[in-house]
Amino acid sequence: MKILISNDDGIHSAGLWTLASHLDAIGQVTIVAPDREQSATGTSLTLRHPLRVGKVASHIGGIECWATEGLPGDAVILGLERVMEKPVGLVVSGINNGPNVGDDVLISGTVGAALQAYLRNIPAVAVSTFNIESNNHETPARLAAIIAADIAAGRLSGDIFLNVNAPDIPLDRIKGVRLCHLAHKTHIDTVKEGHDGRREFYWLMRRKLDSEAAAGTDIKAIEDDCVSVTELHADLFRKSPMPGLEVLCNEWFGRLTSSSVSR
Repeated sequence: MKILISNDDGIHSAGLWTLASHLDAIGQVTIVAPDREQSATGTSLTLRHPLRVGKVASHIGGIECWATEGLPGDAVILGLERVMEKPVGLVVSGINNGPNVGDDVLISGTVGAALQAYLRNIPAVAVSTFNIESNNHETPARLAAIIAADIAAGRLSGDIFLNVNAPDIPLDRIKGVRLCHLAHKTHIDTVKEGHDGRREFYWLMRRKLDSEAAAGTDIKAIEDDCVSVTELHADLFRKSPMPGLEVLCNEWFGRLTSSSVSR
């Protein structure tokens, strides 16, 4: 199975390379990612400027790596349409440092990159860890490989778009892999004023609302030391999950905490 990896933290992100090292055991991995950090760009695409793509040195033997100008969604489109030979069996975006839960999926470049695969009927997985300064990428990378192995084995359909968030704790403290729905009305954009000595300026600030996480949501799962798995759709707040996905989440937890990942 051919696997495309991208992200919104840029080609030099540690999480991207940890993810690649785990997925390399599942299929033929190619990396096509932005040449710089592009967080909070959501589903934006570059439509009014040309884009350049350049091959760069890979940290892992056997994995081709390309850096692109533009946005995360651009990188996935270029990877699928120009860099890789078809068919591509899976696109994984991440591992993002910082959560992509609740309303934040609407502005997430990590999720926006994966969306471009889903729109082309290619299985898509967005993967994040909950701490913006996290170095704990092993747990989400390991789970991504488990999910990829099940996609390769045909246990999940092509019409799948998963958003995975892992708490920033060691694997032996993870209490489960929980199928969730998106928390709603979790963040709001506010404005901070400043002055540079000549004129006023404004910063847009992303602020978390002080509300208790509802049962069944991705944020509640993280608070309970569980990995959250949310099935996304073009209509993001659709409630009914794919049949059998909750059973798979329970099984994934057992495999996540075991000693090996099988194809």
